[in-house]
Amino acid sequence: MRCAHWRRVPLDLAGEALKKSAAKYIDRAVQCQLSAHDEGEHFGLLTDDGAYGTALWLRWYGTDEAELVVRSDCPVVAPGPDGEGCCLFADHAQHHTWEDALAEASCTG
Repeated sequence: MRCAHWRRVPLDLAGEALKKSAAKYIDRAVQCQLSAHDEGEHFGLLTDDGAYGTALWLRWYGTDEAELVVRSDCPVVAPGPDGEGCCLFADHAQHHTWEDALAEASCTG
């Protein structure tokens, strides 16, 4: 299950993100993409940063200031011949995105 925390993207950071990427638009708010948690760092995906295998993320702690961080993509792929890739960054905490998707699907079945 994905984290339920959201964060508005400060205008100055949205402008900086646009300059660092080929994106023409940055969302005004992002949801933390990590597995459900309350404490520690939260990460919302903003955009590719233009370099292959990296993305630009908004990182924040609780209600503290937010910052832009560039992270390499997570290289882990789900088992099997058609394994889905993880949509998070390398060395993230907790589950890969495809593991969370399996947990959510099994709750509805």
